[in-house]
Amino acid sequence: MKASREGFEQLLAAYEEQFKNQSAELARRRKLYENGEVSKSFIMAAEHEVADTRAHMLEVQQWILEDDLALGEALAREEVLRNPLDLGGYAESQTLIRFNGAAKWSLADSAKIEKFFFARFRRALPVSAMGQTSAHDRMRFDHHDAMDVALHPDSDEGRALMAFLRQSGIPFMAFRGKMAGSATGAHFHIGKPSFRIASP
Repeated sequence: MKASREGFEQLLAAYEEQFKNQSAELARRRKLYENGEVSKSFIMAAEHEVADTRAHMLEVQQWILEDDLALGEALAREEVLRNPLDLGGYAESQTLIRFNGAAKWSLADSAKIEKFFFARFRRALPVSAMGQTSAHDRMRFDHHDAMDVALHPDSDEGRALMAFLRQSGIPFMAFRGKMAGSATGAHFHIGKPSFRIASP
């Protein structure tokens, strides 16, 4: 997974360099157009190239985010296995907060979390991964019934979300920041921890 992430970072750097060059070329063509030296189609071709590269950059950034989240969950899995929680149990450390809620959880229940968050903060819940992602597939982790939310658990929004999840009995893990060996930033994993899928 770390090698995969490094490959994505190199790919992103290449796209960023390409984007920079294409943006400069677009600016040059616009100036030529203003001077009446080239047609509008000359600009449109450059605009298409810039938009295409920007889309690729966003896609790779999403892949990096998914890798970070999956890697963080893999490292958290070790903590879960070392120190299992009883049903309804709660544990907190400098990097990880865990709650083993007793409620029956399904990804179909995510709407009630989104509804609570929007009613409280008047903005959409910042979901960063809904269900299984390609990163979880590569690591062979079962994330099909979990969602990740890009909030810091110690922020006002994070504390409110945590209180709602605990009150509702919904299991979660909340990452306070980078874990050793991972670039994972602060976020919530809502649902049961992701465990490894058996090899076929």
